[in-house]
Amino acid sequence: MIGILGGMGTQAGLDFCNKLAKLNKGKTDQKYPLFVLYNKSNIPGRPENLHKYNKVLNSLLNGCKFLEKNKCKFIVIPCNTAHYWYEDLQKKIKIPIISMPREVYLHAVKRCRKNSKIGLLATEGTIKTGVYSKFFNKKFKLIHPNKSIQFKNVNKAIKLVKMGKIKNAAKAIKPAVNFLIKMKCKKIILGCTELPIAIFAFKSFNKIKSSKIFLDPNLILANSSMKKYKSK
Repeated sequence: MIGILGGMGTQAGLDFCNKLAKLNKGKTDQKYPLFVLYNKSNIPGRPENLHKYNKVLNSLLNGCKFLEKNKCKFIVIPCNTAHYWYEDLQKKIKIPIISMPREVYLHAVKRCRKNSKIGLLATEGTIKTGVYSKFFNKKFKLIHPNKSIQFKNVNKAIKLVKMGKIKNAAKAIKPAVNFLIKMKCKKIILGCTELPIAIFAFKSFNKIKSSKIFLDPNLILANSSMKKYKSK
């Protein structure tokens, strides 16, 4: 059984579950994967609580222990910034936790040439903590928007998705995407789990899967989860 620690935010957790189900469409209910979503929406905000490391760690740990106690075989966390606490969580949990940034990196390695420019759209917390740069800087040049676009467009789009204003979020994020395309980025990581919701608003699942430029961490994590699930 797959354990999903969600609530960061709720829309992102549901997006992950939806992609997990669509990747493994069953002809009957019994053919779908078994999973538990713990929508732990009371976890302190990650970007604004980086300086309160243990407070966030303990809340994340309680969520992971809940999933472990309920006999999940492994855990996924559909939140990019939360992976700042990944190493300490894994040390305290007996079952595996799949690293979202690592899975995105391995996905990119198979599809991009060495030293390619890879764009990163994410929270300021994700950028600051280096959860992606520690992987991608090994082989790629990681590019993110300037401070103005980060504040006016990326941060705004993330907030709008959390508020359920998807159409407005889709409009807000476009200048940030255009900036990275002009910077000649070969791929763009949607490094906040709210951003795929904004980017792919009202598009079919087939179009999401076939995107040639966007790397959707939720989709990549869902794929990795299914491979691990089927290997058990």
